[in-house]
Amino acid sequence: MDEVNLEELKFPIGKFQKKDSITENDLKNWISIIENFPSNIKKLTSNLSVEEMNWVYRPHGWSIKQVVHHCADSHINSFVRFKLALTEDTPTIKPYDEGKWAELADGNSNNILPSIQIIEGVHSRWTLLLESFKEKEFKKKFIHPANNKTSCLDEIIGVYAWHCNHHLAHINQALLHKGQF
Repeated sequence: MDEVNLEELKFPIGKFQKKDSITENDLKNWISIIENFPSNIKKLTSNLSVEEMNWVYRPHGWSIKQVVHHCADSHINSFVRFKLALTEDTPTIKPYDEGKWAELADGNSNNILPSIQIIEGVHSRWTLLLESFKEKEFKKKFIHPANNKTSCLDEIIGVYAWHCNHHLAHINQALLHKGQF
């Protein structure tokens, strides 16, 4: 496969595109994506065999089960980051090595139910929190030390809506290609 195809496999919906201006409609749409992610990932994965859960979405990519476990890990971290930004003055968040986490026993388990349950719980609370936001909460910020970038929560909501769709596309891609990479 050439580089273009590998890039398309890695980013099947494209890379996140930061908006110059975020509207109220954007925020409502993104929050809806976050709210519906648990049911969407359950629909895609609820009837998969162990063999299917081990299909990868691209060469040297994660398996479906690793994608599910990663979403639980990533979204827990994001939820905590939101709460830190809401309760502290532009905190510096703690990064984590998602690749190493994906290789741990729980990130490689064939049993994805605990991660689905985490996703359901986190997304339920996250949606409740996001729907309570007024203008000032959307403008709260945190600093990511990996790139020393200050991010506003309104933009991060868009990042995580994209993240949900990005990984749903990965699962669909693995299923479409039957993990044949």
